[in-house]
Amino acid sequence: MARLIETNTEPMRSVDVDVVTLDLVENALRNARYEMDEVLFRTALSPGIREQHDEFPLIANHEGKMMVGQFGLSIPDFLDNFDGTIEEGDVLLTSDPYSCGAAISHANDWLVVIPIFFEGRIVGWSAMFGHMSDVGGKSPASMPTDARTIFEEGVVIPPFRLYKAGVLDDDALRIILNQVRKPDWNRADLNGIVAACRTAARRVQELCARFGVDTYNSALDALLERNYRAMKVLLAMVFEEGKTLEFADYICDDGLGYGPYELKLSLTRTGDKVLLDFTGSSPQAQGPINYYINENLVRMFFGIYMITVADPQIVWNDGFYPLVDVEIPDDSFWKPKYPAALNARNHGIGRVFDLFGGLLGQTNPDLLNAAGFSSSPHFMYSGNYGEGERKGEWFQLYSIGFGGIPGRPIGDGPDGHSLWPSFVNIPCEYLESYYPLRIERWETVTDTGGAGLHRGGNAVEVAYRFLEAGTIAIHDDRWLTYPWGVNGGEPGARSRKWLDRADGTSEVLGSKVHDVPVLPGDLLHFVTWGGGGWGDPLARDPELVSLEVRRGLVSAEGSRRYGVVCDEAGVVDDGATTALREELGRGRPSPLPTFDMGPSLETILERALEETGLPAPRPPIVR
Repeated sequence: MARLIETNTEPMRSVDVDVVTLDLVENALRNARYEMDEVLFRTALSPGIREQHDEFPLIANHEGKMMVGQFGLSIPDFLDNFDGTIEEGDVLLTSDPYSCGAAISHANDWLVVIPIFFEGRIVGWSAMFGHMSDVGGKSPASMPTDARTIFEEGVVIPPFRLYKAGVLDDDALRIILNQVRKPDWNRADLNGIVAACRTAARRVQELCARFGVDTYNSALDALLERNYRAMKVLLAMVFEEGKTLEFADYICDDGLGYGPYELKLSLTRTGDKVLLDFTGSSPQAQGPINYYINENLVRMFFGIYMITVADPQIVWNDGFYPLVDVEIPDDSFWKPKYPAALNARNHGIGRVFDLFGGLLGQTNPDLLNAAGFSSSPHFMYSGNYGEGERKGEWFQLYSIGFGGIPGRPIGDGPDGHSLWPSFVNIPCEYLESYYPLRIERWETVTDTGGAGLHRGGNAVEVAYRFLEAGTIAIHDDRWLTYPWGVNGGEPGARSRKWLDRADGTSEVLGSKVHDVPVLPGDLLHFVTWGGGGWGDPLARDPELVSLEVRRGLVSAEGSRRYGVVCDEAGVVDDGATTALREELGRGRPSPLPTFDMGPSLETILERALEETGLPAPRPPIVR
């Protein structure tokens, strides 16, 4: 456990904080959190962070409880696993999930933690982790889809002091950067993360100087208490005492040919508290899809759903955590045994949101979304330039793809959007300027969103034309199972990947592959999944369907899923539409099923090769 060195041991006093001061502190922290982002974006070099914003900041109180942040990490778990002293000027760094209580979840994430001192006392913590595009290992981008241990995934940094009392440990950093393929990117990205954390520390110190330490700390306590009270009320309103809710979904495969992996989650409320239980989920995977999830992160995901639905203006924080117990069985998909591979945990991250959507919405329609987060698709391309001024120079691309967002109670799911609201795509102009490729298509795919009163978002197809020989890697999911629909909505379409070779041949690719050779002229079609639909498709406004036909989001043939008859120009035949809706409506169950998962798992496995061009995965091995 960390030993904190403070020259001022006077305890902080609890004082009353007026509502104006509370609002000022809350919004100052909110602004500081966004300032952390901007500092990093303006100094990073890797496109994953600089362009796509694959980083996550956090500002905590003196106990390590998160006050503001995105996605989150667990400072208490980090400190519990840090063996050494921490004093003013120290900057802590790790990338080892197994050495920080899963405060991060794979070795590509470099986590920086800084203690915030004011007048000799720790008054808070700032932290940020960013996904490094490469951390060494057997495959460019350090995400080999056939990895069985974390040792194959690159350099794994134990928790240590990168800066001791403000002095950089050059030797340690030199050793770390010697393990990676793009040390200039890693150095710049790491420097940006440190600068962002220091910026947050200055903003907290300014607040302490302006209001006084006691007032600042008491304001944080009030913000934590507010979230606690809000969650306490919400839990009693939404979940019935003693009743257990259950939901299950699947990860299609693990990259080694095993799957599907069943993921289960249950919720039971007892008194003021709820228990989130992952018991019954599949054992840890052979391949690298394991998601070593931190209990506090589970609480945070849960809070995102609950608090933002009730009052999106509240800045959610760790205040409600005492109300949420979490049970995660050892040696499971969610808590694998060291040294299990972890690099492809992005699929589990996506499926957590689908799990919570399916679980929490069973008792409250306002919380029920269809499936569609499902994964966080990755694409990597690397090699050496073969000719021209840059001949022999190494290039390496790591990028995050988008998919269909689920249909929701408030409306349609966005087409081709990111899993994370703050993520943006890498512009085509950037890709074509800095990499030897051309983007021949970047568009949503017609009819891939699940039909519903509120349509699921359409998938995205990106067509990459390669100009240099190299290798590619793909991380995605939902190629086998479907993003399910809810309240009568239909499932979204599955993902697909294939290569049209320059020699005229075509090759279907799995959703998890690496070191696939490509040659100049080869064309990769990268198609993600669609979001599931929400509500009865036959209740959707025919004029809205007509508009989407004109926009290319729904085809004339696809409009019949909504009981709408129209031509290619979107002109609706009212009489034929009425007749078709009456025909489709006859014989349907009433009420419509809450969940439409698509065909049974047995049928999906039986038809896998015929429908996807890929063999069905083998049942997972129980260790």
